[in-house]
Amino acid sequence: MARYTAAVCRLCRRSGDKLMLKGSRCFSPKCAMDRRPKPPGQQPMRRRRRLSDRGIQLREKQKARYSYGVLERQFRRFFGQAERQAGITGENLLVLLERRLDNVVYRLGFADSRAQARQLVMHGHIVLNGRKTDIPSALVKEGDTINWKESSTRTEYYKQLVPSIESKVIPSWLSLDMEKLIGRVASLPTPDEIEAKVEWQSIVEYYSR
Repeated sequence: MARYTAAVCRLCRRSGDKLMLKGSRCFSPKCAMDRRPKPPGQQPMRRRRRLSDRGIQLREKQKARYSYGVLERQFRRFFGQAERQAGITGENLLVLLERRLDNVVYRLGFADSRAQARQLVMHGHIVLNGRKTDIPSALVKEGDTINWKESSTRTEYYKQLVPSIESKVIPSWLSLDMEKLIGRVASLPTPDEIEAKVEWQSIVEYYSR
C-alpha cells in the first residue's frame, strides 16, 4: 500500500496551518509551524503572489487529505461516494472521513495521531464488533464497538495508555468505557460535532471543474 513517508511537518508548513499530524509534539515548542511557519523549500526573493481561486481550492483539498492521511485516489473515491449521497456533498465527505476506523481510534484517545492510530489498526491491535480488523479505512456504523485485542492489553503501550486516557477529550458522537477501554459509536457524527479547519465547499468546487 502506498503511503507518504517524508517528514509530515513539511505538510503543515506547506498548508500554512497546524494539521495535528505529530500528536503531542504539535503542542510543544518543537512544533515546526511555530519554529518555521514559512513554506518548505527555497524562499523567493520577491513578494509571494496571492493564491488564485483554483490555488485556494487545491490547498483546502490537500489540507483535508493530509489531515486524514488519505492518498489522492482514495480521497477521490470518498468524494464520489459523498456526491452520490443525499444532502450537502462537502458535509457528507467530512462525515465519511470521520467514520474511518483509524480516525475513530484516534478520536477515542487510543492514539496521539491518526498515523499512530492507523499503525495500531494495521498491526491487528484493534477489534471491531468482536472481530479483529487490519483495515484502517473501514467505515464504522452507529452502534459499533471498538476495543483492544486481549493480547494487546498486555503490551507496554496499553499499560501507559490506561492512566492517561481520562485526560483526553472524547467527541459527543462517541462513548468510552474508561475502565475496560471499550469505545462505542453512539451516533453518526454531524458536521457541527467535527472540528475541521478545512473549507469543504472549496473541495467541492475543486472537483466540480
